[in-house]
Amino acid sequence: MSQHPNTHGAHGHGEAHESHGSLKSYIIGFVLSIVLTIIPLVAILQDMVEGGAATALLIVTAVLQFVVQLFFFMHLKEEKGPRWNLMVLILGIVIVVTIVLGSLWIMNYNMVAH
Repeated sequence: MSQHPNTHGAHGHGEAHESHGSLKSYIIGFVLSIVLTIIPLVAILQDMVEGGAATALLIVTAVLQFVVQLFFFMHLKEEKGPRWNLMVLILGIVIVVTIVLGSLWIMNYNMVAH
């Protein structure tokens, strides 16, 4: 029995195997993730920001962290073809934002009620 190389790509369906990123992009993403974690941690623990500014800093760095994860580790920018993954991601974001905003609203309402 002879062995023939797979000429149909990695999945056997005519798809070419896509590169998922270089070591350089992973290192850049990792460093950005670490920096975006350290910034709010140090700023809040050292009392550099308080109250609304602390909340804003946490939200901004969390969103930036999310964007870094999407582009450097989940390779959203390299996706080709239908954007089903993007649509599912948007649905997930809507659900998470709804849960977070609903939780904040409930916590704020309970603080006012007492």
